Amino acid sequence: MSVSKYIDFYHFECISLIYGQNSVTNEIAGLDTIDRTLLRLLQEDGRRTTLELADRVGLSPTGTSQRVKRLFREGFIKAVRAVLDPQKIGRGTVVFIQVRLDHTAPHIFERFSDAVAKAPEVLECHMVIGGFDYLVKARIGDMSLFQGFLERVILPLPGVRETHTYASVGDVKPDALLPI
Repeated sequence: MSVSKYIDFYHFECISLIYGQNSVTNEIAGLDTIDRTLLRLLQEDGRRTTLELADRVGLSPTGTSQRVKRLFREGFIKAVRAVLDPQKIGRGTVVFIQVRLDHTAPHIFERFSDAVAKAPEVLECHMVIGGFDYLVKARIGDMSLFQGFLERVILPLPGVRETHTYASVGDVKPDALLPI
């Protein structure tokens, strides 16, 4: 193993110890240092080749490929995607919408979830606990299109009683990587 690879592993292990990711935690998750390094590297850039990954973790390409396949099979890696530039595809504005339902019942939750899943502008939707029921994150072209989006997509959702919208004026940490 080269000195730079050793330093990468040492640095990663120090960070893991600082943030409480000890060997017991990793045993439970079934991940060793190489698995965690592969996940981190692929999360940073999913186009990395098996040869590059193998070089970075100090395994053969075959061993690396087998590990990556196992990480997919066991569900640690759900998908590999391209990250698009929202401005270039006409989706430059992010809005967050708090949605309060008129009443909460399992059939309303189910109908709401089904309808949200079909709305292409909606990037994320989270059922939350607090002063409202759902937090919706959507991307639209610009604020001039917001009223149409609200009337066409959000207000017709099943059970919507009230909404509050917040438009993002800047991305501080738009596509955060998960800590591994």
